[in-house]
Amino acid sequence: MTFRRKLLAVFALTVFLSVATVGWLVSTLSRRAFELADDERTSALVTQFRHEFNRQGEEVSRRMEAIAASEPVARMGLAMNNRAPDSAAYFDAAKSTAENYQLDFLEFVDSQGTIISSAHWPAKFGYPEPAFASLSSMAEKGAFLKQEELQDNAALGLFAVRAIHVGEHPVYVIGGRRLDRDFLSALDLPAGMRVLLYLNHGDHSGSESLINPSRSAETPETNRPADQIASLIEAIRQNNQETTAIVHWSSDRADDELFHAIPLQGTSNASPKPLLGILLVGNSRRSYVELERRIRTTAFLVGGSGILLAILLSSWAAARVTRPVERLAGAAQEVAAGNWNARVEISGNDELAELAESFNHMTRELLTQKERLVQAERVAAWRELARRLAHELKNPLFPLQLTVENLVRARQQGSEQFEEIFRESSATLLAEISNLKTIISRFNEFSRMPRPQLQLVQMNDVIRGVLQLFQAQLESPGRGQISCDLQLDQRLEPIPADPELLHRAISNLVLNAMEAMPEGGRLSLRTRGNKDNICLEVSDTGAGLTAEECNRIFTPYYTSKEHGTGLGLAIVQSVVSDHGGTIRVHSEPGQGTTFVIELPRNPDTLQDGSEKNQAETISSIAAE
Repeated sequence: MTFRRKLLAVFALTVFLSVATVGWLVSTLSRRAFELADDERTSALVTQFRHEFNRQGEEVSRRMEAIAASEPVARMGLAMNNRAPDSAAYFDAAKSTAENYQLDFLEFVDSQGTIISSAHWPAKFGYPEPAFASLSSMAEKGAFLKQEELQDNAALGLFAVRAIHVGEHPVYVIGGRRLDRDFLSALDLPAGMRVLLYLNHGDHSGSESLINPSRSAETPETNRPADQIASLIEAIRQNNQETTAIVHWSSDRADDELFHAIPLQGTSNASPKPLLGILLVGNSRRSYVELERRIRTTAFLVGGSGILLAILLSSWAAARVTRPVERLAGAAQEVAAGNWNARVEISGNDELAELAESFNHMTRELLTQKERLVQAERVAAWRELARRLAHELKNPLFPLQLTVENLVRARQQGSEQFEEIFRESSATLLAEISNLKTIISRFNEFSRMPRPQLQLVQMNDVIRGVLQLFQAQLESPGRGQISCDLQLDQRLEPIPADPELLHRAISNLVLNAMEAMPEGGRLSLRTRGNKDNICLEVSDTGAGLTAEECNRIFTPYYTSKEHGTGLGLAIVQSVVSDHGGTIRVHSEPGQGTTFVIELPRNPDTLQDGSEKNQAETISSIAAE
């Protein structure tokens, strides 16, 4: 990935993370604020409901006290204490009294629990009151919740019980007001909130059990609210505890409603207390969802604008930053290609300008160091040449000197064997002169290494040609048997190379391997390739080399052989270097030796190494 793309990615990621973080924080804070406001409004509405409940309960209690103190009820109490009371005379007493005192429920019950008169269900006359045992204990106490069975259904109401003590046996007055739509309509509801009342009078949660004060204003999605909140109601009926849940009225999240369900329990002494109804406080989530959508839309707009701005800013910043860097990289590539005079234009006075100035200073220093190094290499080459020539010429010159001195002494002394000495000395002189010619010829051959004439060459074919040349020596009966292990990669493609120079280099390596195994052994040649290079390995099972010998083995005139010139591996290294490749050796004493050659598949230019420079210097000297 380029620096510009990285800079763009950093800018865009920074903007995205910033906008996403702010959006998440705002959304989270908005949700928490909505939940807090919802809790506060719900708490206020529940408090209001309880206040209204208490007010209505006090009103019911006052009216029940007024009924119990009224003269008609007192006369009924006296009459019911007679030995043979006529309760049928009071069949309609409860209904008229309830109308006068504006009560929805009213019953007169004697001391045995028998209903004397019922306003809301006259047919109950003469029947026992099922809840008489618990109701008699509630006499003279405050109002309480009670589910009252009617002729065709059930109702939930605020009841109060009062006892009339005008004789030996008391008469009870049980009355109350219905908790209905009018009761809920009296609550002052904030905008976006509503309250429902569920009557728990069966094993099902149908719409007829749910009281909705705003029935006339219902939306189509809430025409059957009990069907939508059945799971919430069922959860309350199971655990009899306050529960909060979101009800989804449609696929639009704005229609969702958060309900707080509060169980309404009876006054029974049983545990748990019976569930008479459920107060459902609903809070619309439309305002929150719309706010969340606005936040998300704003975040997308800001994020998109920020990313677009990031692209523009990153392009501008990248252009300001990368242009000097690209010029610096181009100059570095020129230096790597050999142009030591490359310079970078300096503009401004920032860190990039300092970097450019440092690069220019570095190239100047490199050029100076290169000139010094070239001079030092030339001096070293001259000294090495002189030392090598002195060493190589010293050996044949010393026998020449001795031979000439012997001839002079024999001539001066007039020896009778002069003719014989002359013949022997002449033969010695000729042999040593031939040796000198051989040394000079090899020296001249090394100094005049030709440049490679590149053509497409199949490395495997060159190796097979070399082995065919040495096949007779490998199987020679006069020396130890050498087996050949050939492992050639058949997928190798031809490479640009000089076949004659490669043949010569591989021949030198094979010959060295054979000389390292005078008692026989195994010669291995392996080739392999990758996308950039091809590799040749030449291995033997000879005596191996020490670490010092491995370090010096490619030095000209260095040899560990008795009759070697020390130029063979130097020539191999020169050939490999002229092809743009590398050669290295791996060896340990007693473990054999492996030479590894790597040649590029597509050498763009052929580089002259230090050995080539030295060879040209030596060539010029030899020519003189």
